[in-house]
Amino acid sequence: MQSTEKIIESLSPHERKILPFLKEKNINEICKKAGLDKVSTIRALEYLQNKNILKISSVKKRFIEIGVNGALYKKKGLPERRLLNLLDSKRIVGLEEGQKESGLSNDEFKAAIGALKKKAMIELKNKKIILNANKEEISKKMLEESLIESLPLEYDSLQPEQLHAVKSLEKRKNIIQIKDEKIISFEITDLGKQIIEQDIKDDKLIEQLDAEILKKGSWKTKKFRRYDVTSPVPAICGGKRHFVNQALDYARKIWTEMGFKEMTGNMIQSSFWNFDALFTAQDHPVREMQDTFFIDKKMELPDKKLVDTVKKTHENGIGGSKGWRYQWNEEEAKKIVLRTHTTCLSAETLYELSKLPIEQRKGKFFALGKNFRNETVDWSHGFEFYQTEGIVIDPNANFKHLLGYLKQFYKKMGFEKIRFAPAYFPYTEPSVEVHVWHPEKKVWLELGGAGIFRPEITIPLLGKQIPVLAWGQGFDRIIMDYYQIKDLREMYRNDINQLRKIKFWIK
Repeated sequence: MQSTEKIIESLSPHERKILPFLKEKNINEICKKAGLDKVSTIRALEYLQNKNILKISSVKKRFIEIGVNGALYKKKGLPERRLLNLLDSKRIVGLEEGQKESGLSNDEFKAAIGALKKKAMIELKNKKIILNANKEEISKKMLEESLIESLPLEYDSLQPEQLHAVKSLEKRKNIIQIKDEKIISFEITDLGKQIIEQDIKDDKLIEQLDAEILKKGSWKTKKFRRYDVTSPVPAICGGKRHFVNQALDYARKIWTEMGFKEMTGNMIQSSFWNFDALFTAQDHPVREMQDTFFIDKKMELPDKKLVDTVKKTHENGIGGSKGWRYQWNEEEAKKIVLRTHTTCLSAETLYELSKLPIEQRKGKFFALGKNFRNETVDWSHGFEFYQTEGIVIDPNANFKHLLGYLKQFYKKMGFEKIRFAPAYFPYTEPSVEVHVWHPEKKVWLELGGAGIFRPEITIPLLGKQIPVLAWGQGFDRIIMDYYQIKDLREMYRNDINQLRKIKFWIK
């Protein structure tokens, strides 16, 4: 028939290889006889299914296999068996002596005691292990031992006692492994039987043209393989930057287009830069372990003049302020933390500007980086997060300019409706919150805070009261909203399927 001839002409080299062995019905045997790996064989089977030569079916099955420690214990014996053998000869043994003579590690010894206590074969009394089992109980194989010897097993075929052993060993490290496998089978169609019966010759059909064939003109005497352009093919996933990095790059592009220079710095900071330089009192709750990751070392502080000015500001105030009215502790300021915000970079930038002549102490700067807080991880909280920070230093800067910069940034990020609400923040006065309208959820989202730095920050760091517009905006929520991510943890779990399917950041 003409239809079978066309199908035969469309067979790829791999399809031709496996065709004579389809009657085997066993994929592993087909791989072996055709000389192909399993992936190539399954792909060839799928192509044959597209040609209606066979029909593939699959079923998911769960298997219990032996783990790394399980293979070791199969040779040496489970820890509880080794301890039981020792007790069989001594009946009573001290805890330290028992671990030493059984040759078990600390974890193995604890597991062995726990397993034998559950079976009521031992009891602990006065730091001694006492054997309760008789000779018959000792010589009898435990359920866990029998299971290990019989692996691998299909989960659905387990007997009740085997299932009990699986539940017991599943809690222990690498003794067994539970794996889900896709079992593939196929049936040859009537068309497939007709094609298999034919004498299919390897005609060396041309798969593709190259420069040599075109140059020599040899294609004129060759036969080309027939292609089915409607046949589905495997998806090709090209390389691309992580979607979080795409969003970060876009935000950097916006700030630089608006004339800002990027501030960078270490994620590890002294408490001085992270808190004290920003006029955060040393007894403020935000500095406690509940909110901050501390590193068990100390860091030297910057020049003494700055440190003394910050100390006096905290104790007695500056520029009309009364300060916090407590005794500032230099040792507390030396404590090292993982930065809790990028505002510490703004503080360092202001200090660097103070070294320039008065008329040059101006500029526009932004930061975009990762910060850390000691939060309980759930769908909306993480111990690390991205923040975008900005400062504008200019004697003529005012509150209207601040609102203009923020409005322009968020418009470029794709938010059409933006509003501002009065707020309180410890670093700034006046202060404002930025809200953006979410058209799908029909709600206003709060994305960050902003304001003008207080004199307790600018005078010590800049050496003079110059208006400094400042803002700190959480960036993770913007990313989650754009990609419609419901759980914050999805941003960092690096699921390869998610990364392949997720769209590019295009605004």
